[in-house]
Amino acid sequence: MRLKAEQVHTNLQRGIAPIYLVSGDEPLQVQECLDAIRTAARDQGFTDRAVFTVDARFDWSVLRGFGDNLSLFAERRVIDLRLIKGKPDREGIDAIKAYAERPNPDHLMLISAPRMDGRSFQSAWLKAVDACGVIVQVWPVETKRLPGWVAQRARGSGVRLSAEAARLVAERSEGNLLACAQEIDKLKLLHGEAPVDVEEVLASVTDSARFGAFDLVDCVLDGDAKRAVRITTALREEGLDPLQVLGPLVWALRSANEIAHRLESGERLEGVLGGGKFAAWRRRQSGLRNALRRHSLQSWLGLLSRAGAVDRLAKGTGRRQDAGVKRARHEAWDALMELALATCGVRLLPESAV
Repeated sequence: MRLKAEQVHTNLQRGIAPIYLVSGDEPLQVQECLDAIRTAARDQGFTDRAVFTVDARFDWSVLRGFGDNLSLFAERRVIDLRLIKGKPDREGIDAIKAYAERPNPDHLMLISAPRMDGRSFQSAWLKAVDACGVIVQVWPVETKRLPGWVAQRARGSGVRLSAEAARLVAERSEGNLLACAQEIDKLKLLHGEAPVDVEEVLASVTDSARFGAFDLVDCVLDGDAKRAVRITTALREEGLDPLQVLGPLVWALRSANEIAHRLESGERLEGVLGGGKFAAWRRRQSGLRNALRRHSLQSWLGLLSRAGAVDRLAKGTGRRQDAGVKRARHEAWDALMELALATCGVRLLPESAV
């Protein structure tokens, strides 16, 4: 059975499965899912717990021993397996698969792992876990859903946030749900059950948002110029090299350019994204549609030309290289900002005038 993080509590009320796997890179939601499962297991009499951190030296015979240890008076135990790399080795795959096919009724196996891609879930051991128990895939909360997530969590904590205050908390903690939860707890301590508006949030909530290069990709596809400026500025202040940010953006521009050409030749977007090299774009389909409506084929070529100029500035081989390495890097960030805004649809000077 596959579940989302928000479905775990409801599912646990129906009973405990023999095996759970929680996979994801969002620390707060992963930890809360694991805690909910452990609490439910304890309430069902699983009072003992064995924790195993699985690395290259892990002895999988230990797990097989637990599986074979059936006894009328056995203590009910949670077997807490923590997969460091996400995928176990061959011996581990065989051990987990064998356990899932014949689970010990005195034990609950709880597996935690980093985020796994879609291909991983086609493997035999994960199919066995899926058939026997529950797989929880934890995904980051989408930007457009984050204010609602903040408002819901605040209500659950007894904090009365206005809609605008919830939006501001979300903006200041985007990409960092743990900090967001801590800020909500802080608002509870400061204001109790009194209404909390924008002024109170501005006075007490720290800007702890965290962004990655692919956050910039998503927002420029959507055409959100204000957020593009905020993300680019944040990445620059974190000390990233502009090339680290440019790479994913160039990937998006090249893909969009090729997709636009295929649509121009008569293909449908659903068919283009149906498989092969563009399958990864299915989750970005909404933003991609917006971007394709904004830009012509010629426009995509112009954006790629701008990206080339940014690349040359960042490497010190652009037309302003005589300004020195630091200056070239500084101007590469400026050019990268302009590229992001141009992709959003903001009209800027042509690349030749940069």
